[in-house]
Amino acid sequence: MESTKQTVLDLTNQLLQSIQNADWATYSKLCDPSLSCFEPEAQGHLVEGMEFHKFYFDLPRGGGKAPVNTTMASPHVRLIGDGNVAIVSYVRLVQRVTESGGPKTAAFEETRVWEKGSNGEWRHVHFHRSKASLE
Repeated sequence: MESTKQTVLDLTNQLLQSIQNADWATYSKLCDPSLSCFEPEAQGHLVEGMEFHKFYFDLPRGGGKAPVNTTMASPHVRLIGDGNVAIVSYVRLVQRVTESGGPKTAAFEETRVWEKGSNGEWRHVHFHRSKASLE
């Protein structure tokens, strides 16, 4: 059971890194095409599918590469049923450098649901993310 929990934590870290790096190939590989979510950008609506998310990955990035660091704080994993569903909850801390050169940290409360398919691969199927609270 502990190895399964570690696998899901590792996948969640990969997912967060793909978001930080705007790596659509990795993000779409980890997510089920029917991914559903509640997130601040959806303005209170349930969003299903990947197109909504792809929009943000396709946005132009700033010219300079300011450092960004993502940390998954206090993660908790709960396996459901026969262990083919995992719920991961944590606080995502995102550290950035502001235009003035100072550091800024944003915190998001996140819950992510993973499902293990018949092929043995885990896929991200649902998440709920809070609005950012800023330092």
